[in-house]
Amino acid sequence: MHRRLVLSTLLSLALGLSASVHAEDEQADVLIKRISTEVLETIKTDKAIQGGDMGKVNQLVDTKIMPHVNFLRMTASAVGPGWRQATPDQQKRLQEEFKTLLVRTYSGALSQVSDQTITVKPLRAASDDKEVVVRSEVKGRGDPIQLDYRLEKTPGNGAGWKIYNLNVLGVWLVDTYRTQFAQEINAKGIDGLIASLSERNKANAKKG
Repeated sequence: MHRRLVLSTLLSLALGLSASVHAEDEQADVLIKRISTEVLETIKTDKAIQGGDMGKVNQLVDTKIMPHVNFLRMTASAVGPGWRQATPDQQKRLQEEFKTLLVRTYSGALSQVSDQTITVKPLRAASDDKEVVVRSEVKGRGDPIQLDYRLEKTPGNGAGWKIYNLNVLGVWLVDTYRTQFAQEINAKGIDGLIASLSERNKANAKKG
């Protein structure tokens, strides 16, 4: 369980994006380094988060992390082919329940952060690439853990790099959920998946 919490913590750090008027001008690897450091420092200096204040942790995740992820793409990728078959209302419900699931996972792990540091490896990409993979290494008390991030360059309002998938120890987050969700859809359809996510979220909420 501790291992799972540590990995969840790393996921939350990977998604720790903060707003910046110059974000669209930053290279993807520079952005990852900046935001990861910022989130780490916030957690280390916030006594409420360290003390397990879940309201404060949820606020951090929901306001500072989730709005800066391409959550539509992440949800659609996790649901897979079933996404195109879902109605607009079902797609909305899927995004809401999936977001709640992720926020709960990240929030439950953020208070576990202690002395981790992050090293971002040099980016290997052309200047005009619209999608890149940023690789990093998280070091703490245990063995170093590799993290890879898939980011896309978004145009227009809110332009800049946004994360839409990440890899922990060789496992891509969205791909893992896609396998789980496919089983639910095959057994009970889209509504069955929504109901399953809803029940999981309610159970998590009761656990506190």
